Parts: sequence; C-alpha cells; structure tokens
Amino acid sequence: MKQIRKAVLTAALLAALTVCPAVSAEEAAVTGDLNADGTADKADVLLLRDHLLTKETASDAAAADLNADSSLDARDLTLLKRLFPAAETDTEHTWILEPKGTVHSGFATFYGGGYEGGCAMLDPVSKDYWITAMNLPDWNNAELAGAYLEVTGELGTINVLVTDLLPEGAKGDLDLYTDAFPLIAPAEKGKVPVTWKILPLDTAEDAPFTYKYKVGSTEFWCAVQVRNHRYPIEKLEYLNDDGEFVELPRRNFNYFEAQSGLGKGPFTFRITDIYGQVVIDEDIPFTPDEMPQGHVQFPE
Repeated sequence: MKQIRKAVLTAALLAALTVCPAVSAEEAAVTGDLNADGTADKADVLLLRDHLLTKETASDAAAADLNADSSLDARDLTLLKRLFPAAETDTEHTWILEPKGTVHSGFATFYGGGYEGGCAMLDPVSKDYWITAMNLPDWNNAELAGAYLEVTGELGTINVLVTDLLPEGAKGDLDLYTDAFPLIAPAEKGKVPVTWKILPLDTAEDAPFTYKYKVGSTEFWCAVQVRNHRYPIEKLEYLNDDGEFVELPRRNFNYFEAQSGLGKGPFTFRITDIYGQVVIDEDIPFTPDEMPQGHVQFPE
C-alpha cells in the first residue's frame, strides 16, 4: 500500500510538470495546482500535506513550490492553505501541519546562546528550561518559536524550549544549549543524530495564554506575540469593527503585525494551532507596558 501511495503521489507531482511545462514560478505560486486538473483546490492541499507527512522522495513540481525556493516544505503548505480560507473551518478536512506525536530526525550541535536575544524574542527565558535553536525549514517563519520539544540522543532524552534560529541547519537539525547537549550525547562528538517531537508546553497545563505587545506598538501600528501556548501557533486573527475575523501576518521574529494598528482595545483574538485546534480569546486589553493574561488555552 505504501508503494502504491508513493507511486500515485509521484505520478501526480510529475504530471504537474508534464501537463504544464511552461508554467513560471510566479504562475505556479498563484495556481497551486499539484494534481494538474486545472484547478487549485482542497485536493491539492491534501496532496501536498500527505507528501510532507510521509517524507517520501518525490519529484519537485513547479505548482507545489508556492514560494519558489526550489523545495517542498511546510512553508508551501501554509501558503497553499491560505488560498482557501473557507476550508479552515471544514470539519471534513482540518488543516494540520503534522499529526500530534510526529517524530522528526536530524543532527544536534551545541552553542552558548538562546536565553537572551534569541530570534523567538521570548526574553526573559526561564533558566528552568533547557533551550535550543531550530533549523530554518522547521522554524517556518517562527511557527515553531516557543515550541516545547522532547529530544532523544544516544545518552537519553530531555525537553527543550525553542528560543532561537539555526539558519545554517538542515531540516530536523537542532542547536542545543551548551549544558544541555551532554545530557543526550558526549560533548566531544560535537554533532550527533537525534530525534525529536513536539510536546504540550508544561506551563500551559493550568494557565491560559499571555500576550506581549512589541515595543513601539500604538493604536495605529501594533505587533502582538502569543506566549504560553500549549502547542505551536498556525494563525492569529483579530475581530474587526465589522464583526469579521482578520488574519494578522506573522513575521519571522515571532510577532503578528497589524500595520494599521488594532485600535485602543480591548481585542478579541481567534487562534489556531498547528493541529487545527481553534480557540477564541475575548476582552484582551491593549497594555503595551504589560503582558496581559488571556482566558483560554488549546485543548490537549
């Protein structure tokens, strides 16, 4: 069955190249037509998602490479999903980055940073946590910033918080804090194979979200960060004056930005995690000098 599935997927991706050989990267980014049926729709999203989950080798297809970086990854899936906002609430096809408990593999190294000034901008980071930097593909425009991971090496398993970015790392790679690395492998090895998976954040078990507004935020320009989330966040939306939820674009430095501001508050946010779980948090005050606490949390 696995070989049949792989063959079907590969054939579909090859078909996208064969049927539309003259499609430019810009045109492909608009269509997203993986199965070459002339329409970009939910079937294409599911096809790309299945390809990423199985991690089986398949030929690149111009139609699947929405960000035109010559590779297929979660960033392409995110862009493709956003072509179909109505599908976000489709109970038949819930968009997820990966199933809970998915095990990733890569290599671990170590360095001395991450507690202060990390790219996730989570300062101050509690010394109660071991921390790590995350490779660029899995970082996915800060999607895994603040993720809680279980990392396993030859000497054992530890839990770490993603607080920084490892730009030069390949998919699956981690750069652990110096004192954490010897807990999973001998330090003299320097670089070792590891596996890791996402865990629910322990402090979120009995506490709601908190919010942090970026320095310089006003009612006319605002950037907001969600903290203490049980699982990594896929999307943040705010309720506008017309009663509609509007998605805020995420920046690589782990803030969601409203270029024209959100007003004076209080705000209502709708937050989606990478597993498709959605919660609505109401009456969040606009307090740039403080980190207001929310009222909800992702389910387990």
